[in-house]
Amino acid sequence: MLRSISRHHLSHPTRRIKRIAVSLALLCTAGFASAQNTPLLSGGVGFLSNTNKGNTTYSPIIEPLIAAPIGSHLLFESRATLTESFFPKGPGQPGYDHSHFVALTYLQGDYIAARHLTIVGGSFLTPFGTYNERLSPLWISNLQDGPLIAGLGSMATGTGLGGELRGSAISRQKYSIDYVAYFSARSGNEQFNSERSTGARVSLYLLDSRLEAGISYARLLQGVQEDFYGTHVWWEPKGTAFRLRSEFARGHHAEGYWIEADYRTQAFGGLDSWIGRIEPVFRMQQTFRRDTVASDSLPPVNTQRADFGLDYNLPHNTRILTSYSRQFSSTGNKNIWETGIVYRFLFPTWKGK
Repeated sequence: MLRSISRHHLSHPTRRIKRIAVSLALLCTAGFASAQNTPLLSGGVGFLSNTNKGNTTYSPIIEPLIAAPIGSHLLFESRATLTESFFPKGPGQPGYDHSHFVALTYLQGDYIAARHLTIVGGSFLTPFGTYNERLSPLWISNLQDGPLIAGLGSMATGTGLGGELRGSAISRQKYSIDYVAYFSARSGNEQFNSERSTGARVSLYLLDSRLEAGISYARLLQGVQEDFYGTHVWWEPKGTAFRLRSEFARGHHAEGYWIEADYRTQAFGGLDSWIGRIEPVFRMQQTFRRDTVASDSLPPVNTQRADFGLDYNLPHNTRILTSYSRQFSSTGNKNIWETGIVYRFLFPTWKGK
């Protein structure tokens, strides 16, 4: 989820791009002064298309990410999104219109205070469930669209402005328990918009079975205060390229789940063979309204959706994404076709020692 500072026919997109560039440059400068490790510039570049009810939208997008360590205990990191969308004009009007979108996804500092504790401060991704923190980057997600429940528990912006305490509470040979707790202040700033909220997540990881299960809790502390509950299960069996991911989230007015599986075969020359690079993806998801109050980002009626994807992993961190989705609800069914190509880049900002 991103804080949008987009405008239809945005008059001064370069001004906001400069703000982001200055922020990233300051991080690089700070890292250069006393870093023991070289700062890394990473991220993704993509060109995506989405056809919904016969209307096709084209979106070139760039998501740069920087990680700049300062000494052995401090790390600054940030991610931004710059995109241009081209979409059909209104009914009866030929041609395409366009809009700009420029935003910082997050901007935070991480201080490693102890072996089991990291203190995070700044603008951070809300740690509710797993999708928002782990799967939302352009170069990681298997499907263009996030799950329907992605915004449930992550608040309206998907980010918080405040602090986190996180780390590994227990780490053993066969299992580990990770935790994160956060508090976010209310902010109406155009770039760092957030809601006053608090929450926590605890996850158990079993090393031998490569199974992770966790629970999440969040509470909105402004306006009509609400509680959100979530669970997640991830399974990646040893010796295979099969992955199963799932989440369930429940709010005061709605709830839902998603289950996603993807697989790459190693039977015909390994993952780098032309067959091993093929990656089929399937995701099933449903949302359920608990009442008619629409205070969240979920559909206004009960909705089911099945996503069928077929990705191809080219050399040099390039992926081709294709998918077909069928959505069912009482307000009408629809087909969604999506294609795109994404390139992941990663390089040091300057030559390290």
